[in-house]
Amino acid sequence: MKMNIALLNRAGRWLGAGYMVKPNSLFRRRAGTLPGVLLWLAVLPLAALGQANYATPYTFTTIAGKAGYAGSADGTNSAARFQWPYGVALDSNGNLYVVDNGNQTIRKLTPVGTGWVVTTLAGRAGSVGSADGTNSAARFNGSVSLAVDSLGNVYVADSTNNAVRMITPAGVVTTLAGRAGSVGSADGTNSTARFYKPYGVAVDSAGNVYVGDSFNHTIREVAPVGTNWVVTTLAGKAGYAGGVDGTNSAARFNYPAGLAVDTNGNLYVADVLNHTIRKVTPVGTNWVVTTLAGLAGVAGSADWTNSAARFNALLALTVDSASNLYVADQANHTIRKVTPVGTNWVVTTLAGLGGTRGSADGTGSAARFYYPDGVAVDSAGNLYVGDNDNNTVRKGFPANSVPPPILQAPSLSAGQFGFGITGLPGLAVNIESSTNLSSWVVNGNYILNGGTNYYSVSPNPSLGAQFYRAHMR
Repeated sequence: MKMNIALLNRAGRWLGAGYMVKPNSLFRRRAGTLPGVLLWLAVLPLAALGQANYATPYTFTTIAGKAGYAGSADGTNSAARFQWPYGVALDSNGNLYVVDNGNQTIRKLTPVGTGWVVTTLAGRAGSVGSADGTNSAARFNGSVSLAVDSLGNVYVADSTNNAVRMITPAGVVTTLAGRAGSVGSADGTNSTARFYKPYGVAVDSAGNVYVGDSFNHTIREVAPVGTNWVVTTLAGKAGYAGGVDGTNSAARFNYPAGLAVDTNGNLYVADVLNHTIRKVTPVGTNWVVTTLAGLAGVAGSADWTNSAARFNALLALTVDSASNLYVADQANHTIRKVTPVGTNWVVTTLAGLGGTRGSADGTGSAARFYYPDGVAVDSAGNLYVGDNDNNTVRKGFPANSVPPPILQAPSLSAGQFGFGITGLPGLAVNIESSTNLSSWVVNGNYILNGGTNYYSVSPNPSLGAQFYRAHMR
């Protein structure tokens, strides 16, 4: 899709740290104007690929990191570096937090104008451990997901440490429950509780933390009681994998990962190896588990309703205020939406192409991801994705709401005609020229990098009138 813009006369990994789900195996390691010049800006080996419905396509751009470049550098937009970004979460001020799994750190992305400034909140790149402390004195081991409460506290599923950690806005890290190096499934208080590679984490308005305890195949609650944190098992049974709906311990999960909680206290679960989305509903003192979309044990990428829909190792999800779910369908390299319609749940694809990986920004099926492992949604419906194997963080807008670049007044200096384009980082722009306003030649393809991007050219007097335009791609 091209959109005219402008101005007249004046761009498998996985489940416990170091692992990734993939289709063929369970895990793998891993001003003045120039006379006569017009500027007119006016594949799935184990699962069948089904139809995709891009009824509401999203346009994705890269806001931080650079595809194919791993590292740990803080910086702005593409100058920042990540190594396997996993879970993402937003606070009430629009700041984005990212688990930088390969660097053993928690990063913060702060919106500044049209750019994003990346800093390290806690942990130290390349240093593995379990130490509580402030900022770079803290240590993590294989953290995979996070959640943020209304006070700006960040909760982290520190998977290989088998613990749930908390980071204050000042960067002070403490361990709430579990004990580093100790695997188990015990309910209890603080360090007496045990987890087995906890993956998903969510927090409700009362400060209760919910955990997808992946290798135990259970859903746990970590509740604040005074200064303590009490862990209980809500659904599933430790050591028993399956796809059965039911109440409390009668339900079965198969490596539950990403979690989300809505305003009514319902939990939504990305049940990875069942390739399904489950709902865990509080009913009195019980928790009732149902399957919303997908069919247990059957992988695919089909958009459809309820059990006719197909996913492939979906790893993370989030929920908006209208109970729409957004899913990082990891092994399909796509971002999906699950919409409640009456008693049904309708699945559509927002961006990416099932079974096709890559790093392209674009709209709908033209966008490409490479094992997306985290997703968050803001109040405007914009999405944020931890694009794991691309080492980038992406932002998606409903295609009909992408803000166009702002064009700066052109200038002529020392024989050079130029202009600036200020827009979202990652937007793709073609600069084209013409001598007759009917046939156009592409002079260059540019990806905006945040802030103001400049384009200049030396006009050719022999051509007479020359016209320039920019098109968003």
